[in-house]
Amino acid sequence: MKDSKFIPRSAAEGQISHSPHNLLSDLRQVDFMRKQLLRYFVIGCSGVILDLGTLYILVNFLHLPPVWGVIINQIIVLNYIFFLNRHWSFSAGGATAYRQMIKFFVVAGFNYLVAISWIWLFNHQLGINYLITRLGNIIVSTIWNFLLYKHWVYKVHAPVV
Repeated sequence: MKDSKFIPRSAAEGQISHSPHNLLSDLRQVDFMRKQLLRYFVIGCSGVILDLGTLYILVNFLHLPPVWGVIINQIIVLNYIFFLNRHWSFSAGGATAYRQMIKFFVVAGFNYLVAISWIWLFNHQLGINYLITRLGNIIVSTIWNFLLYKHWVYKVHAPVV
């Protein structure tokens, strides 16, 4: 069974059965979610490297203030994250790309404002290292991002038959 074709059963079904068929289906669903989370984690780790690497270059080699570094590097990182998660983590390719992109950029817009606010507050105002500040922001936002991506941005609806 291919990941991109598997649509987990709806929790709204409300039926609990102990039949081998349902147990197998539940195991497939758990395996599917484990694979999604692992892929999200791999993309996230590579995104952190891209994020911190571009921020470091912008601040230390191009001599931009950290706030401007985050403003610029997020454009690169957000596009990288959107397309990899869409096609690999959540296997949500298809005709809904426009809607997914709008939803993604709503979440990203919120994250963008939070990231800039964190850099301004913790680095500019409190003097905490900009890379440590950015890493802390990434760790916190990773949790809500996975849930929003899975259940809203890249949600695949079962075809109506």
